[in-house]
Amino acid sequence: MDVKPVTRDNWDDFLEVMGPRGGEAGCFCMFYRQTSREFEENKGEANKTLMKGIVDSGQVPGLIGYRDGQPVGWVQVGPRERYGRLERSRVTNPLDDRAAWAVTCFVIPKPHRRSGVASELLRAAVEYARSQGAEVVEGYPVEPKGDEVPAIWSWMGFPSMFESCGFVEVARRSETRPFMRRELS
Repeated sequence: MDVKPVTRDNWDDFLEVMGPRGGEAGCFCMFYRQTSREFEENKGEANKTLMKGIVDSGQVPGLIGYRDGQPVGWVQVGPRERYGRLERSRVTNPLDDRAAWAVTCFVIPKPHRRSGVASELLRAAVEYARSQGAEVVEGYPVEPKGDEVPAIWSWMGFPSMFESCGFVEVARRSETRPFMRRELS
């Protein structure tokens, strides 16, 4: 799989991965960047416009994965301070004052699920963070209580995927949400 940062040049590929609803419920991966109120007010086109503004500013909000030239998935990764919701959450608030990068979500269109896309994107996100000077990367996957996981919960990834990429659980503030880290030094 080829992986590229999202830029103006591949914005249409980002939109293709997001699908007609903009990910889940018009998110366009703005959920962790906004308060609950802002998110509710911006669902749909407003979130799309906000994400486009981030891309147009030159900031890389995440990576797109390609197979045979077709976009097959997205991972959002960046410095933790870009995601205010992480700071405010009892589950994901900082463990310490280290400058960490965060992997906050994955979007894998249905035809490409269960084929290793998310795992490949996670490995690429870690390498991208490393290339940008990150010393630690965090993830906040969901640990299913049963065998079946609704698709709505899979956007955070799963612990086994993070473990296979070298992450270790460093805290657990919720039964189903381990706080995982990977040291890059």
